[in-house]
Amino acid sequence: MAGIERTREIRRRRTRRKKTRNLLDRAKKGTMEKSEVIRKLRKMTPGSEIIIEREGLKG
Repeated sequence: MAGIERTREIRRRRTRRKKTRNLLDRAKKGTMEKSEVIRKLRKMTPGSEIIIEREGLKG
């Protein structure tokens, strides 16, 4: 049964990565407020502060 849980975990991570990339792309294009992107990232992923710092969203 452990394999099933691992599959779910991998699916969640892939989905999170895809959503994160989409949010960051929208922030760079300027089609979305950076503060809104930061809020959504913080809600979505535990490593959000690292991502925000790396991408230079909060300066």
